[in-house]
Amino acid sequence: MEILHSTILGTGQPLLILHGFFGMSDNWKTLGKKFAENYEVHLIDQRNHGRSFHSDDFDYELAVEDLHRYINHYKLKTSYLLGHSMGGKVAMLYAVTYPEKVAKLIVADISPRAYEPHHQLILEALNAVNFSIHTTRKQVEDVLRMYIDNEGIIQFLLKNVYWKSKGQLAYRFNLQSLTENYDEIGAPLPPFTQFEGETLFLKGELSPYITEKDSALIAAHFPNSKIVTVKNSGHWLHAENPTQFYSEVDSFLK
Repeated sequence: MEILHSTILGTGQPLLILHGFFGMSDNWKTLGKKFAENYEVHLIDQRNHGRSFHSDDFDYELAVEDLHRYINHYKLKTSYLLGHSMGGKVAMLYAVTYPEKVAKLIVADISPRAYEPHHQLILEALNAVNFSIHTTRKQVEDVLRMYIDNEGIIQFLLKNVYWKSKGQLAYRFNLQSLTENYDEIGAPLPPFTQFEGETLFLKGELSPYITEKDSALIAAHFPNSKIVTVKNSGHWLHAENPTQFYSEVDSFLK
């Protein structure tokens, strides 16, 4: 089996960072370098994302086993685990499955509950791009703009467009698999699962992903947890308010 691609920075206690849906480890480079002043930071590409392997299959159980194989490959005894959105779901499931491997857990802007599908427009936009016709970044951007009116999301998605060969653009992520397995992204953490280690949930002040109603569910799965709000930020809280995000994580890990 293949090992997930990663960028490893710094030295010290391992801090593993898992990106969200359509994301990649590069999204965390700036914060990763800052964390690397104190930790051995692993910026990980999950299956079907970034530079990691492509597979027809995707669900959270597979993603957890990918991560477990990665951790064993690098002989990491215990690690700090930080996951955003989809990566947060993977991190939660990993922590309840292999609690002895997780020193502390940080979950960024996602709750253990099920989420209704809400990326359909993004998937439609990405699938509307035809790389045999759309041969410049500008043309790809123009197609995405026909569907999406959020500048931040457009730029975020464009980071995944790269030159596969001379004159041939492609996506880094495996769009076909992500489209076909999309229902898996909203799956909840299995009932009656629990991680008793220290856990920090960070919610974006302007994001609907973690609500008051989620508090009881979070406490049931993670009895030793706290929820902290990152000001003036939506779902991409680490990008929108990196200063507070960094200081909350740093003081929690210390």
